[in-house]
Amino acid sequence: MEHSVFAPATSVLRARLRDTWLHDLIKQSRAIKLRVMSRSEGEAILLQRYLGIHGKPLNLRHPQTFTEKLFWRMIMWNRGAMPTRFRQLADKYAVRTYVANKAGEEYLVKLLWHGDDPYAIPFDELPAEYVIKSSHAGGHVIIVRGEADRDAIIRRVSSWLAIDYYWHAREAQYYGIPPRILIEEYLTNEDGSPPFDYKVYCFNGMPEQVLVRNHTHDICPFFDTSWNLLDFSDEVGAVRPWVPKPANLDEMLALAAKLSVGFGFVRVDLYNVKGRVYFGELTFTPAGGVIKYDPECWDLKLGKKWDLSLDN
Repeated sequence: MEHSVFAPATSVLRARLRDTWLHDLIKQSRAIKLRVMSRSEGEAILLQRYLGIHGKPLNLRHPQTFTEKLFWRMIMWNRGAMPTRFRQLADKYAVRTYVANKAGEEYLVKLLWHGDDPYAIPFDELPAEYVIKSSHAGGHVIIVRGEADRDAIIRRVSSWLAIDYYWHAREAQYYGIPPRILIEEYLTNEDGSPPFDYKVYCFNGMPEQVLVRNHTHDICPFFDTSWNLLDFSDEVGAVRPWVPKPANLDEMLALAAKLSVGFGFVRVDLYNVKGRVYFGELTFTPAGGVIKYDPECWDLKLGKKWDLSLDN
């Protein structure tokens, strides 16, 4: 006796649709829905992050302190209220055009190569020393001095290109930035050591303070614009030594002011090498909000300087 087995109608339909344009469209729609749902969790993650750092709920309705306003910015942007200019300026490749137009190409670190294919990196044409970065994320840096391990570099930058950095800390300005590889000139001081990173905190187009970091990230003193060492820190166990005032500090502050016009808050990161000032990047959400001021009064002092209306 023969038995007939009939597949459910839905299974038959799926089989017929497979490898068709409609099947691909359905898959894309599902992927987009999943990403939207995952992104909607970002606000809850940010609120929990603030609570974990400060031990109290975020005052989202009337933010007053710097860190409250910082998380307010991240949450509003996570909700979709971020002007597109912020994504363009967080893109380490696209921001070069902004800097060139605002201040001049002389402030840009020399770009040796850029692209999105790791196998196309022209290793044989590069100098003995250079820096490899990604355009769409933070912390992606390879310093090459001497013979390059090409296979290791290709593997590493390939992993960079596969990520959307938004998901790292829910910083919306990174969402959807086209992933690229940037290779820049390696900057060094006269003695061959890496330069300091001068991070200029700017409010409403005015530089207010400068955070100095070295390449090992084990110092973090803050100075005012007259180069007085400020008596506060923004991280636990901070080491705050006095470092010499840059000879061309006025030029650095003027550059930071030009680049920060129109923003309630932005950190303008600069280098000062052999008498020349170079642009590093624009940072809109430092440390993904993981900041704790000591003493706490500085949180409110800096918050009063930030005009949130300029985030629109």
